[in-house]
Amino acid sequence: MFDANENDPISPAMRALLEVFSTELSEVKFPDVDAEVLDEAAARVKAQADAVTQAQVALEAARQALGESQEALLQKGQRALAYARVFAEEDAALSTKLEAISLPRATRKVARVEGGAPEVAAQNDESAPKRRGRPPKARPSAPLFADGGSPEAVVAAETVEAPVAARPAAA
Repeated sequence: MFDANENDPISPAMRALLEVFSTELSEVKFPDVDAEVLDEAAARVKAQADAVTQAQVALEAARQALGESQEALLQKGQRALAYARVFAEEDAALSTKLEAISLPRATRKVARVEGGAPEVAAQNDESAPKRRGRPPKARPSAPLFADGGSPEAVVAAETVEAPVAARPAAA
């Protein structure tokens, strides 16, 4: 009659009571309460729980659509701001107003697929275009004092090992 899974909106204690009223007390009728009344109330609870589940799914879809729309607006706004800044290079007042506007960076790119539905592309995706320009220089990762000596010991060792050589006199 009722699910015993964790998504059941009817508590285990209420399920046990419903079971008792459907078996041992099925013929007993109390004022305004009997097995049929309890079954109908339980059915309404199940129906309302299903409605809540459907509403949550719809809410999540609406939130996702809102996020995608906000992201698309942000991308268009960034582009519009860039164009406006170039346009306003000769107008100091307009340039000042535009420089005061700071839009956040886009968190993800929305690309259109053939079907017209937006597809979210990850920024670190393998299909993302390669970065342009020269790769950064590789820096040695060895510690400054690899032999474990202190800076003072290194300076002292250099002065002892390499005495200053006299320059030959120019003839």
